[in-house]
Amino acid sequence: MSTVSKNKDLRIVFMGTPDFAVGSLARILEAGLNVVGVVTAPDRAAGRGRKVQQSAVKEFAVQHQLKVLQPTNLKNEGFLEELKGLNANLQVVVAFRMLPKAVWHMPEHGTFNLHASLLPQYRGAAPINWAIINGETETGVTTFFIDEKIDTGNIILQAKEKISPEDNAGSLHDRLMQIGGNLVVETCKQIAAGTVNVSKQSESGELKPAPKIHKETCQIDWNASLEDIHNHIRGLSPYPGSWTTIINNGVEEPLKIYATQMEPAQHGLMVGKLIADKKSMKVAVEDGYLNLMELQFSGKRRMKVTEVLNGLNLDEGAHLR
Repeated sequence: MSTVSKNKDLRIVFMGTPDFAVGSLARILEAGLNVVGVVTAPDRAAGRGRKVQQSAVKEFAVQHQLKVLQPTNLKNEGFLEELKGLNANLQVVVAFRMLPKAVWHMPEHGTFNLHASLLPQYRGAAPINWAIINGETETGVTTFFIDEKIDTGNIILQAKEKISPEDNAGSLHDRLMQIGGNLVVETCKQIAAGTVNVSKQSESGELKPAPKIHKETCQIDWNASLEDIHNHIRGLSPYPGSWTTIINNGVEEPLKIYATQMEPAQHGLMVGKLIADKKSMKVAVEDGYLNLMELQFSGKRRMKVTEVLNGLNLDEGAHLR
């Protein structure tokens, strides 16, 4: 039987929630693969108006007339029966939550996950952010069969991607979403053709984790090196954004920083001191200056530093903490 005809025999349930997952689901449909159902997060109220919002995956699935399941409990007997009733023989997971064995063990061909790193490096919830925060110059995507632990299953395929000095988490996210979608399709085709060769993940050497990003993670440490601060900011841009506190004219105010440029230099200024003119603003750090390019004050929109300086008067002691 040819690969094409075997692809038609796949009955896929896709599981995912955010935009990153949409990239893979779109490529699966474009490749003509058979998606019999989509599992995603329940709708939730969000924002000041508490308006009910659907996940990005649900919106896409509804537009393409796919059956959608939104369980609150993945171990619920009713959900498990409904999932079993879809008669899927393969499950594809992209940016979802941890699955119980009753779910990932269900289909004949197993359940595989797309992860946005070169496993075993950067296991966890935020691999794209942490790769940039840690100053990596290369990352990638991995498909692997799910097992009992998080991001530890046998690797199916990997694709590498360079991280440029100009990248932030947003630009890298968008590229890995596309590369990942292609890898998911290739993985599905190999599974359908029976040509998959898996490899165990190595547990030797230093393994760098990628834990969930919290508010505390996003606070800038001005005592760190120039390069580390710069990478921290771009690794959290545009979301959730690095933050600090600006002290100016005796007032403390939260400030988010989205883009910076490094200026290595020797100086005798206090760490955190702000220096500004009509066109630029920079902050002194231990081994140079960090030029601030895009900022957001509390309650205001994100702005270029030139816009900020039009309405900002810094006193002599203005600094970031």
